[in-house]
Amino acid sequence: MKGNVKLQTEKWVMGLFKNDSTGHDWYHTDRVRKNAIHIGEKEGANLFVCEMAALLHDVADEKFNESEEEGLQKVEEWLLQQDVLEIERLQILSAIQTVSFKGGNNRKPATLEGKIVQDADRLDAIGAIGIARCFMYAGAYGDAMYHPDLLPRGEMTQEQYRNEQSTAINHFYEKLLKLKLLMNTETARKLAEVRHSYLENFLEEFLDEWNGLK
Repeated sequence: MKGNVKLQTEKWVMGLFKNDSTGHDWYHTDRVRKNAIHIGEKEGANLFVCEMAALLHDVADEKFNESEEEGLQKVEEWLLQQDVLEIERLQILSAIQTVSFKGGNNRKPATLEGKIVQDADRLDAIGAIGIARCFMYAGAYGDAMYHPDLLPRGEMTQEQYRNEQSTAINHFYEKLLKLKLLMNTETARKLAEVRHSYLENFLEEFLDEWNGLK
């Protein structure tokens, strides 16, 4: 039963994001799913809840819906159609609601599965893949690669984070470099160490080349 639910969900999500050009395509979802299963196995979590929340986390994201509420309703209706047990349906929805960064304004996950899926998504935002996704997202939304006079923002509201002008390089300081210290699980913290170092090395090389030092 659960295997069929996961397969149907995979097909549905794949169709929704097959044409994405913001760094949130199906392959992103699949990587988050794999990360979540890996972390969940190490941390002793409910793997079905972890996998389903990972598969559906961007379906509910406000970036792809009129509102967060609309996105969550879409996911809940899907879970109801798939006859997912109520206790697991509520756990999946709870995990999904705390995945997004939202400029640092989202609340902390209340469950182990929520922590794991948040970690899994954040791991895909750092390292080599995270860098590539960062520039894809900036390009898709019309932000510059870098502008020396446009400084990274500090504290900001969710609306400012979503709507104000920024750059791909600023996003490193506004989000990506913060994620290592925000990991919830020991498993994710270990994985984040290597990816975080890659971010720092990239930034150093980028700024040296930009300033004509190499």
